[in-house]
Amino acid sequence: MLTALSRRALTCALAAAAALLLPAVVPAAPASARTAAAAACPAAGPVSQHYHSGHNGVDIANDVGTPIYAVGDGEVTISGYSGDYGQWIRVLHPDGRISEYGHMSRRDVFAGDRVVAGQQIALMGSEGNSTGPHLHLRIWGDQSTSYGIDPEVYLAERGVVLPCTPGTGPQPKPLVHPAESGRVVSARSADGRLEVFAAGADGIHHAWQQRVNGDWSAWEPLGGPGNAELAIAPNADGRLELFALSGSTFQHRWQLSPSGGWSNWEAFGEGGRDTAAGVNADGRIEVYASGPVGLFHRYQLAPNGGWSEWTPTGGGPADSRVEMEKAPDGRLEVFALNGSTFQHRYQTAPSGGWSGWDGFGEGGRDLTVDHNADGRLEVFASGPVGVFHRYQTGPADWSGWEATGGPADAQLTSERTADGRVEVFAMNGSTAMHLWQTAVNAPYGAWAPFGTGGTEVTAAANADGRIEVFGTNPTGTFHTWQTGFASWSPWTWVNDTAGPGLG
Repeated sequence: MLTALSRRALTCALAAAAALLLPAVVPAAPASARTAAAAACPAAGPVSQHYHSGHNGVDIANDVGTPIYAVGDGEVTISGYSGDYGQWIRVLHPDGRISEYGHMSRRDVFAGDRVVAGQQIALMGSEGNSTGPHLHLRIWGDQSTSYGIDPEVYLAERGVVLPCTPGTGPQPKPLVHPAESGRVVSARSADGRLEVFAAGADGIHHAWQQRVNGDWSAWEPLGGPGNAELAIAPNADGRLELFALSGSTFQHRWQLSPSGGWSNWEAFGEGGRDTAAGVNADGRIEVYASGPVGLFHRYQLAPNGGWSEWTPTGGGPADSRVEMEKAPDGRLEVFALNGSTFQHRYQTAPSGGWSGWDGFGEGGRDLTVDHNADGRLEVFASGPVGVFHRYQTGPADWSGWEATGGPADAQLTSERTADGRVEVFAMNGSTAMHLWQTAVNAPYGAWAPFGTGGTEVTAAANADGRIEVFGTNPTGTFHTWQTGFASWSPWTWVNDTAGPGLG
């Protein structure tokens, strides 16, 4: 049975280990660029209070319901409620700076969403400590400081002078990053509630949060293939779609409305080893599956629409573990690993065709792929001597493989913390450990234990940015969640019932 998580003890030591994958001398991760990229107007209205020593931010006043816009591209790391702010949002930008928006009447984005400059993210309100409807905009230049920088200066350096007029017309769609695939998967419904699916010997089981960031339902048996590998992705209209692959069967089911009930299972293909799903830049879901002769893929012909036939990809590792991620420009990238080979391929343009398979390393046990706050992809792989990682040093360049230590032959998953740092979780039959970046876009600290082992693990982010981790063993399915942004709950059954056990 899994045990409680330990508190973090950050260190900068990286464990040494023998080479599992391609050995190389690894350069340090690139420092965050402090370039003054163009910004967008945050909201229409006069400045009702400027930044000063007693006011950490700038207030823009207007009517309740006035749209609020992201001042720059970035990732939402917090979308929630606090006593002072009321409803509030935090966005981490690629250069490491942070914008915060407070006192809203409505939030339109959740933690983990990618946003673009000028995208509507909320509506103005007067919640929390407020004497009238306004936006409180705060900018952090360095997360280690206790006070922000002047938002009016920050915006003026990027071409926006308050008061300002927000731009009009359509904005680019935010990036939708793929969810981790595996025998346990979790994703958020359109209303922000997490859902989790676990594939036992008797089929797939399902539980869901009964309110955003809240308690869980009882487990519901869904049928479907036993001991399946699962993948999950949102349709363009917000409806989740679940894919379940076993050695002889491939089925899928989908929500009938955003955050609503589910269809029955329908056939999706023949059997295979593993599957992964992602969303193209134009909103179409694309699914990969591995088997004894390599990898195949299938994709929606239109957003929310029907499907192509299965198409061979021209190779890829046989019977491989598969994960997907998304590049900063919206191109999907696929990584496939078996016991002797590691390869990847990528779209040559957003929503477009695909490259051939390229060598990425030697073989291993499992993999997880995530993205840094600046958009660079980061790949972790496990094997008999621990966990290794490799990361992009530029749009088309990669570091060498770097040893991190960690559990041998572990199942892997990853998620981003509320301040944008990648955190990795590794579990084998006897131990479970995690490690995390010591700063945004930065190297990693040491592995720390958080349990005594299990069979499967996955992580997802709540709507307010807190990570929630699900782990299984033959007796049932457990979870733990951040009770703050540096502390964790003990492992408990989901909804205090054992749920499906995965051997």
